[in-house]
Amino acid sequence: MTRTITPQRTWLVTGASSGLGRALTETALAAGDTVVAVMRRPERIDDLLDEHAESLLPIAFDVRDTESAHAVVEAAIDRFGRVDVLVNNGGVGQIGSAEEIDDARLRDMLDQHVVGPAALTRAVLPGMRARGTGTIVQMSSQGGRISFPGAGSYSAGKFALEGWSEALAGEVASFGIRVLIVEPSRFRTCFNSADVLERAAPVDVYADILGDVRADMLAADGRQEGDPHRAALVIRQLVGAESAPLRIPLGREAVRRLRESYRRELASLEAHAELSSSADFPGVAESVRPV
Repeated sequence: MTRTITPQRTWLVTGASSGLGRALTETALAAGDTVVAVMRRPERIDDLLDEHAESLLPIAFDVRDTESAHAVVEAAIDRFGRVDVLVNNGGVGQIGSAEEIDDARLRDMLDQHVVGPAALTRAVLPGMRARGTGTIVQMSSQGGRISFPGAGSYSAGKFALEGWSEALAGEVASFGIRVLIVEPSRFRTCFNSADVLERAAPVDVYADILGDVRADMLAADGRQEGDPHRAALVIRQLVGAESAPLRIPLGREAVRRLRESYRRELASLEAHAELSSSADFPGVAESVRPV
């Protein structure tokens, strides 16, 4: 019987101290891979470092510090020779209406969820191109495809990440580099905890609209149905597969809500297709694009 040998990979995982980032770090280490674990407080994974001193490199880093992104990647290469898989996972949630979220809060969501990941992606691409292989895993959310009242600022960052990543996938495919956009629903991490979930100061007129949303987000802490370690196994399986989708929802809620959204949007498109098409100049041929 022929035995399949899985090559060792080096992962660079942001937000590696807890939740999905920690689960991915543990899963990769258990499989014999090496991991560069990036987080603001590296001491939070001292227990893993004690057990995996030769295969784990913790680095203190805030994903918003884009000027240091290249230094993080260089440290990874100095230690392990390459980065095979970049997982842009770091970030937090935020609840507040459009009127409640000020410029600083909105920019912070964009910095954490698209500008920071973009900087790290740019830093790993030259090495991946030179080797003709690599995977960029972008940890988005079901909130990166659908949004709801109170989640606008968070979804703004995730929508932007998905649009940027979809373009990236087409740009790097010919170099042997793949992009995987992961869209989780609720997983049992600290995302919903009161000391992690960011909440804008409420404006009274939105109390009836957002009161239930705020309460539900906090009440979910510790009760989420998603298992981070099962999610990590799915992601690792897709990274190692011969082919993988551009997007993968994770969790039953994400599958259901995204399916419903796609069906609803397609029905709306078809219902208004004639009206939409009437905006063109009569007799002028439809554009044909290179992609």
